[in-house]
Amino acid sequence: MHYFTPKRCPETNKIMYHDKAQALRAADQSFVERGAELWVYRCEYCGTWHLTHRDPRASYAHVPLNQQIKPHSRKKGYKPRRR
Repeated sequence: MHYFTPKRCPETNKIMYHDKAQALRAADQSFVERGAELWVYRCEYCGTWHLTHRDPRASYAHVPLNQQIKPHSRKKGYKPRRR
């Protein structure tokens, strides 16, 4: 018996789908079979389509390095320096 072995992305090790429609069909099939809600995205490394369990709308927004908020110390009595 011959089993189908899908091609995997060399960077992320995720299954590679040639087009968005094929990836959407796989996501729908996963929802029907396992109840797992998956989203489709285009890989920046290989250019094919992958599935992810993270909602792209809920992902964090990229903040430039010079605009990040610095963490505050939790030490008792800590007062940050004024600038």
